[in-house]
Amino acid sequence: MSKRKDQDLTVAQRIQNRFDELTRAERQLANAMLDNYPVSGLGSITALAEASGVSTPTVARMARKLGFGGFPELQATLRSELEATISNPIIKHERWAENAPDTHMLNLFAEAVIKNLRKTLKQQDPKDFDAIVQALADRSKVIHVVGGRISHSLASYFYTHMQMLRGDVLQVERNANSWPHYVLNMKKGDVLVMFDMRRYERDLLRFAKMAAARGVELILFTDQWGSPAAKFARHKIYSRIEVPSAWDSSVVPMFILEAVIAAVQNETWEETGARMKELEHLFEKTKLFKKFI
Repeated sequence: MSKRKDQDLTVAQRIQNRFDELTRAERQLANAMLDNYPVSGLGSITALAEASGVSTPTVARMARKLGFGGFPELQATLRSELEATISNPIIKHERWAENAPDTHMLNLFAEAVIKNLRKTLKQQDPKDFDAIVQALADRSKVIHVVGGRISHSLASYFYTHMQMLRGDVLQVERNANSWPHYVLNMKKGDVLVMFDMRRYERDLLRFAKMAAARGVELILFTDQWGSPAAKFARHKIYSRIEVPSAWDSSVVPMFILEAVIAAVQNETWEETGARMKELEHLFEKTKLFKKFI
């Protein structure tokens, strides 16, 4: 991967992309960093080395392998990521209001979204995308869907479409107190589709950990910094979400989500088409939609 593309990635993404290239000691260090990311890398190089059980030269060497000039540059990137992920809506609005150019919001917002989409697509591996589609198209797998306080809207949208395409799709309710009941019914080989964007939720992290312990395949939709639940995910889709607003944008995650839905539909059309015809027949019986003719 080029240095230019590396600059668009988080430290965690760089580690994951280059994990197979690392030595045994470097992998030990990488795992320690990811276990308590990004806090583990915010102390001194000596403290990180001791906590990981490796030497300080190992830390410096891995930083260079990840495309940084050294550990100080890696650490500065971690600090920037942490600042971005903890920004609340009020802080975000003040920052944008101060730096926003004197243009109409429609153009300003569109420019940010288009930039987000381009960067997201550049970082998306088609093979990973296809693997996600194959997992979702496999009718032998039960699919569970869950989202957070805001991202539950994406989860609901995905669930509504997937239950039209195939059976055995379950939406997890928003009340985290009931989640152990859902985990109880999960079986090895099931799929959990999770949506977790920044200000990442502790309940979702715990849910991901419990599901992974039962052999459930986790597909995570998250932002460019990456939810802590990524450590339990087999498949991850990172989307750019920053826009000139107090809130993050769901435009790019929705774009990727709709592309996934379309791909699953195409992959399973012979069975899906018959299912959708039957559904339309049921709509006719219930007179759900207005007829103009």
